[in-house]
Amino acid sequence: MDNQRNLLVAVVLCGLLLLGWDAGMRWFYPQPAPTTQSAQLEAGNDAAVPVGAAPGKPTREGGLTDPVAIEQERTDLVTSLAAPTRVRIDSPEVIGSINLVGARIDDITLKTHRQTVKKDSGPVRLFSPQGTPAQQFAQFGWVGEGVAVPDATTVWQASAGPLSETNPVTLSWDNGQGQLYRIELSIDEHYMITADQSVSNTGAAPIVVRPFATVSRTSATASSDTWNVHSGPIGAFGDTVIFGNDYDDVAEAGTITPEGRASWLGFTDIYWLSALIPEAGTDPAVDFRSLGSNIFRADMIYQPVTVPAGKQFSRTTRLFAGAKDTTVLDAYEDAGVAKFGYAIDWGWFAWFEKPIFWLLSTLFSLVGNFGVAIILLTVIIRALMFPIAQRGFASMASMKAIQPKMKALQERYKDDKPKQQQEIMALYKKEGVNPLAGCLPMLIQIPIFFALYKVLILTIEMRHQPFILWIKDLSAPDPAMILNLFGLLPFTPPSFLGIGVLAVLLGLTMWMTFKLNPAAMDPMQQQIFNIMPWMLMFVMAPFAAGLLVYWVTSNILTLAQQSYLYSKHPQLRAQADKDKEDAERAKTRGDGPDGKQSKT
Repeated sequence: MDNQRNLLVAVVLCGLLLLGWDAGMRWFYPQPAPTTQSAQLEAGNDAAVPVGAAPGKPTREGGLTDPVAIEQERTDLVTSLAAPTRVRIDSPEVIGSINLVGARIDDITLKTHRQTVKKDSGPVRLFSPQGTPAQQFAQFGWVGEGVAVPDATTVWQASAGPLSETNPVTLSWDNGQGQLYRIELSIDEHYMITADQSVSNTGAAPIVVRPFATVSRTSATASSDTWNVHSGPIGAFGDTVIFGNDYDDVAEAGTITPEGRASWLGFTDIYWLSALIPEAGTDPAVDFRSLGSNIFRADMIYQPVTVPAGKQFSRTTRLFAGAKDTTVLDAYEDAGVAKFGYAIDWGWFAWFEKPIFWLLSTLFSLVGNFGVAIILLTVIIRALMFPIAQRGFASMASMKAIQPKMKALQERYKDDKPKQQQEIMALYKKEGVNPLAGCLPMLIQIPIFFALYKVLILTIEMRHQPFILWIKDLSAPDPAMILNLFGLLPFTPPSFLGIGVLAVLLGLTMWMTFKLNPAAMDPMQQQIFNIMPWMLMFVMAPFAAGLLVYWVTSNILTLAQQSYLYSKHPQLRAQADKDKEDAERAKTRGDGPDGKQSKT
């Protein structure tokens, strides 16, 4: 009766876990509202609801979910980008334009990243003009003391465009009072725009100016801010990259001023970043502020500078607006942008996750398929761990060999538990047995599994990477769900019932590994081991397909490894078979875990 009660409790707890997991996954990774494909393609991946409207629940990658807002974005872009006061941007990875009204960089599309896995889905739009549902833009200007400076309505004059890797563009404006303002813009082969702001004072008296730069955006297009992936304000201040504040924090406070000297600051999504980088050696004032209506701004304003008559002053600021490509960010960090590689939210285990990512990327460069690279990574990890696993199996064999002695000690000191434990430990020492050795391979697997999990959900290199057949995106869940007949039926099952082919393989291979292990003498433990593979099948189904590829491969290698090691330790195999026979015999007789007849 006790075993039946315990089993019932275990089943109920498993059910609660499945339902709770589904609720948690829906909270962390909510599904977007249905939209038409044409509207999604036109609006871009990072879009927003109209100004003043509620932002809605963010999705994993961010973007518009309201069809009305998507259509409004499309219409607004057609109107805004057709204005004659624009200079085109055309570089290897960025295309867009500069708005000469207000000197705003407010039109950036990333050439090398698609919105969805579909090849015709169009490029990702990162920046959109002010007033559009997806507004996000950067602006450069000056604050003056007793001198006329350009403002948001100023129409600048521009040199010949487009702005490209080989052709900088200079914006200029004369205030008619003896001061000429210039912003020389250049762009590199990736996502970095450099703005050299200068003012020439040809007047009769000195002037005082403060150059500034801002990045503004709506939070409605933000990706989900979860416990393991940050979305929102970000920056390197002092010796630390700050991930602590989200949009709600800024909205509640009005203005947040980080402590420490700023190396860079801006806003991040899971895959995209817009950040301002001040001139080296300067210490500008910085803050994050809420402008209302779900609009937020990162401000960077330099200290006041007096420009004497007949002199010129300049200040250089860089704007990063693009994808958080690990190699690109690390290259900028090596070039002097402090901790720029940590714009990716690696977390506390970056020291371990980055080597895993490096190895995975290296394997990908050799085989050209990230799924195959994950399999090879698993093989390498298991090969490195094989000596440890071999020692673990040898320890298990030794444990089996001393079982009679252990039982004798347990019987002799059954009324003196401290003495019993002392004698058992002495026996372990005498026989050279480590009872924890068999757990070591599993313990080592945990950080590796977590590191791969972070790599899959964080790095843009994994985004939209195909494997084979139906798996078009290893960073997304397996789309081949059994309940909708692998997509033939027009509905999406809830996540805890969205069992795909990989999840079934995971449950099956784990069940096989448990079957190959020595049987547990306790019937309750046997029931738990029987249930666990299928419970994990449900739990892991919503995870990234690449993670399931790793785990299935690891289980297959475990089966092969166990078969080999059993052949090297026949006494362990024989004991395992005997344990199974004893367990079946006890089950047939109705014995309890102590070998005595159970009462009915």
